[in-house]
Amino acid sequence: MLGPRGREPLRVLHIVGTISPAAGGPSEAIQMLIRYAPPGDTAELATLDDPNAVFLAGLPFPAHALGSAKPRWWRPALLRWLRSNRSRFDGVIVHGLWEYTGWAARRAYAGKLPYMVFPHGMIDPWFKRAYPAKHLKKWLYWLLSEYWTLRAATRVLFTTETERELARHTFWPASWTPLVTPLGSEAPPADTEHLLKAFHERCPDLRGRRFLLFLGRFDPKKGCDLLVQAFINAAGEDPDLHLLMAGPDPAGWGRELQSIAQADRLAANIHWPGMLLGDAKWGALAACEAFILPSHQENFGIAVVEAMASGKPVLISDQVNIAPEIAAAHCGLVEPDTLAGTRQLLTRWLAMDATARAAMGAIARQEFLARYDMRRNAAKILEVFTISSTEAR
Repeated sequence: MLGPRGREPLRVLHIVGTISPAAGGPSEAIQMLIRYAPPGDTAELATLDDPNAVFLAGLPFPAHALGSAKPRWWRPALLRWLRSNRSRFDGVIVHGLWEYTGWAARRAYAGKLPYMVFPHGMIDPWFKRAYPAKHLKKWLYWLLSEYWTLRAATRVLFTTETERELARHTFWPASWTPLVTPLGSEAPPADTEHLLKAFHERCPDLRGRRFLLFLGRFDPKKGCDLLVQAFINAAGEDPDLHLLMAGPDPAGWGRELQSIAQADRLAANIHWPGMLLGDAKWGALAACEAFILPSHQENFGIAVVEAMASGKPVLISDQVNIAPEIAAAHCGLVEPDTLAGTRQLLTRWLAMDATARAAMGAIARQEFLARYDMRRNAAKILEVFTISSTEAR
């Protein structure tokens, strides 16, 4: 029976190392692809998470957790499950690299079932420059396995032309079948009052205050240290402005960042609530003046688009791969991923009047609806399986 888009409904399997919310982009992308798939399509998830992980409870789709509480690379249970369930699916998307997931997908599906690889920025050359020793270790695994996983994939999916081009310059060899697909975000819930209430319950000190929002993992890649130091440097220009640093802190780097603010006696103006999820996250986006991300590398930036969906200007580095579109649309500010560049983001924002800020936020919302709404983009991404089956015939 044909679905509403004139094709047979798809049965799609997503494979990822972890679906934990702390994993950020890949976890968000998977859930949106499933949530906004065309009517009739079905999806399941295979993951290396511990079956007892609390974040698996309540997922609105079947999730097969084939890992354990003790993380390790080799998980033969995944390969066995993939092979025994191969006939139940029309196509597979492997999310992320450098895990057993890609190797297992290639062994189970290459030449037998269309499988796509969504690198989610994990072959960007920034890592090569920032961590040269780790890059050499990864290159060995690249030559032994990862490159062949990408080469055998039906498509390797990139979210921007910039990401696709950069990926060619990280490892050698680099030959695969690429496809640039749209990504994006969902729209925020409509009940803004409820969202603000949820946010203020988590961050009561910010009720009635003006603040900029960082929303992401505390990681050197994100430029968190640049942001804290630039905010301290700019504090004299607007003493009433606050900064909210919200996100998971897997390596404990947040303590070092907080000490920087305390040393400059600005601890009261920088807030650290941990990771915000659900209504509290959307409430933070509704309450902030603008979103800020001075990242050294960002293949797409789902949090950037979530801010745009909330009608907020985005202040980002030029290393966020959608930065050219942001600058061209005038829905945010873009500067280099340096301390001087991050400081300039703040200076330019503080120099804007309320009318200009509101206009920029309105454009951000329009750009979200035109380019980045996953209610539409999920179907476009899944069309890759239809394209592949047509080419096969």
